[in-house]
Amino acid sequence: MRNKPWAKDYVAEHTERLVEEPEPLKGKWQSRFPKDQPLYVEIGTGKGQFIVEMAKAHPDRNFIGIEIQFSVIAAALKKVVASELTNIQLVHTDGEAVNTFFAAGEIAGLYLNFSDPWPKSRHAKRRLTSPVFLAHYADVLQPEGAIQFKTDNRGLFEYSLGSLNNFGLVFDGVWLDLHAATDDVEDIQTEYEQKFSAKGPIYQVIAHFPTETKD
Repeated sequence: MRNKPWAKDYVAEHTERLVEEPEPLKGKWQSRFPKDQPLYVEIGTGKGQFIVEMAKAHPDRNFIGIEIQFSVIAAALKKVVASELTNIQLVHTDGEAVNTFFAAGEIAGLYLNFSDPWPKSRHAKRRLTSPVFLAHYADVLQPEGAIQFKTDNRGLFEYSLGSLNNFGLVFDGVWLDLHAATDDVEDIQTEYEQKFSAKGPIYQVIAHFPTETKD
């Protein structure tokens, strides 16, 4: 997205909703919410549609959306403020080192929606499902805490299945065409998903770390 001239002032006016220095909140994220509830995190929250709709659908959960691009998270902040929901917080930072600002077992579940595929082999370690990232997720997820990963990129999906499997995760479900699925599966869509799903299938995998891996 292009820089938005209003973004800086708008973010400054809503610090109760958006965090720019997350490290001091490690182990203390519940203090940002009126209720202490299971904490779910989306890395790469984009313009915020997914996390706002999830928060509406699950008022018994707290949600944190992480986004590195300032103009994008400012747009998400507008959605969050307009929603008047109190179970959402946003974080403007890189999601790579989540273990530096979440404590062990602080997260109940993790969402990775339409992440950058980094198609070149030399960039594989930057993919959000690479072993480097999986090790960080293992640090912060609760035992049996699930990772939900969605993409429209077949190459990234195939890579991710292999990466998750090789890291020892247990698969709870794999969908090769999520929107055509006949089973009862929640499918709250992102802006990107709504725009591009007509061009091809949406792939999804839900998996969790076995308890012995996290001990």
